[in-house]
Amino acid sequence: MLVAWCPDWSVVAAGKALDEPVLVLHANRVVALSPAARGEGAVVGLRRREAQARCPDAEVLAHEPARDARAFEPVVAALDALCPRVEVVHPGTCALATRGPSRYHGGDQPLAERVGEVLGDALGGRADVLVGVADSAFAAGCAARRAGPGTPVVVDPGTSAAFLAPWPVGVLDELEGLGGSPVGTVDRLTDVLVRLGLRTLGDVAGLAAADVLARFGPDGDLVHRLARGLDARPLATRAPAPDLAVTTELDPPVERVDTAAFVAVSLADELHRRLGERGLACTRVAIAVETEHGEQLERCWRHEGTLGPAAVAERVRWQLDGWLTAPAGRAAGPAGGRPTAGLSRLTLTPLEVVPARGRQLGFWGGEALLDERAARALARVAGLLGTEAVTVPEWRGGRGPAEQLALVPAGAVELTAARPAACAGWVAEPWPGRLPAPSPAVVHPDPPAVDLVDADGAPVGVTGRGAITAPPARVAVGDVAPRPVVAWAGPWAADERWWDPAAQRRRARVQVVDASGAAHLLALEGGRWWLEATYD
Repeated sequence: MLVAWCPDWSVVAAGKALDEPVLVLHANRVVALSPAARGEGAVVGLRRREAQARCPDAEVLAHEPARDARAFEPVVAALDALCPRVEVVHPGTCALATRGPSRYHGGDQPLAERVGEVLGDALGGRADVLVGVADSAFAAGCAARRAGPGTPVVVDPGTSAAFLAPWPVGVLDELEGLGGSPVGTVDRLTDVLVRLGLRTLGDVAGLAAADVLARFGPDGDLVHRLARGLDARPLATRAPAPDLAVTTELDPPVERVDTAAFVAVSLADELHRRLGERGLACTRVAIAVETEHGEQLERCWRHEGTLGPAAVAERVRWQLDGWLTAPAGRAAGPAGGRPTAGLSRLTLTPLEVVPARGRQLGFWGGEALLDERAARALARVAGLLGTEAVTVPEWRGGRGPAEQLALVPAGAVELTAARPAACAGWVAEPWPGRLPAPSPAVVHPDPPAVDLVDADGAPVGVTGRGAITAPPARVAVGDVAPRPVVAWAGPWAADERWWDPAAQRRRARVQVVDASGAAHLLALEGGRWWLEATYD
């Protein structure tokens, strides 16, 4: 297997230079960054606040998988001239089997060098291309991490286990897509292995396979196979049954991405239904289209774990976006380019299937069939209106009620995860100075000014040490006549972003209840009181 890896692809796909500090965030955490930001101490996994504290001059971008996939399609299309079947592991990483192409090009080393040259020309020098060759996709991915620009690493046949032996077990988390493991399982297992004293892949490979399977189950068996330099799954010995492929005719022909993606949603559901009837799940899928002029385009996608209907529909949308928005002026084909006519046929073919393990639905809440239906409905609406048109609330933490929730595209939140970002418990980290429960019912987008005075009619303030100057006696919201304050609590002082003069904010909040029974959350900022929220 040969794996080609473009480091920091999310930064490159956004059109940013790698010598500039750039942070790519998802769910308020860093998922990718430029080498310049990495040189200032930022790393993947940091929360946004800590990353910006280490790299205050960095430009912050939102993670957009569709943008990354769209930008990667012309790069992968350049490899069609070398190999008829190239697998996209995820945007920025692709893999291909070397047995046939290496014989044509004179061996694995010349093939790896040729792949690096072709991808480098397709990128135009915007990013480095690292290439590795080994017995398995996982070992090839590790080899690519050791490679340099223009100097691929080729592991001799039969020596992948020895090559992987000194690697730390943490590399299983970094290359989870190449490992073929379900998301969120290997990382927990690697943590257990480290605490047991098994710190390298060689330590894991030295264990008996039966003991690992008995102790850790299928996930342990997967890790043991990867540590020995084997593929995550044995190679399929036969092609899937032809009736598993699903095809739809597009009449009239389609030239818009959103229209074709809407059709792809129902096609993905049909594919999932056919596989489910046979107790199968898809791990690799081929997306093929045909145009009115007879042009045929096809691309293979691989996924960590198995591909559900939502995942298939999402990848179809990414691929169609890459094809239909490619630069004009070239005919579609092995060299890439936009089709010269509308799409008349769309086909999804499962290239590799495995037995479906099934799942146990939660007895007390948890995952239920309604969750899957809701996620599928959101995918349908997003396919019709676009990914940016469907939004869901995402918890981001914060001290004030207006900062704790934000509306983000539904595709950016994993709604079917065990703890999705739309759940209130998503943010578990403490926020010093955060308001206590319960949260207010109404948050005012344009806070009105408020007059808060003490018994002598003097304005109430907050000292630099966070103490209130006098007990509040009367409160007047907007043009309403002042009302006596019957109860109050606070203040909660916060000095936020003190390291950034342009974004620094100093605020103090108090809760007050007036004589009418209305409860308000007031904020003191810039010498004035403002009505931030109202309690029900």
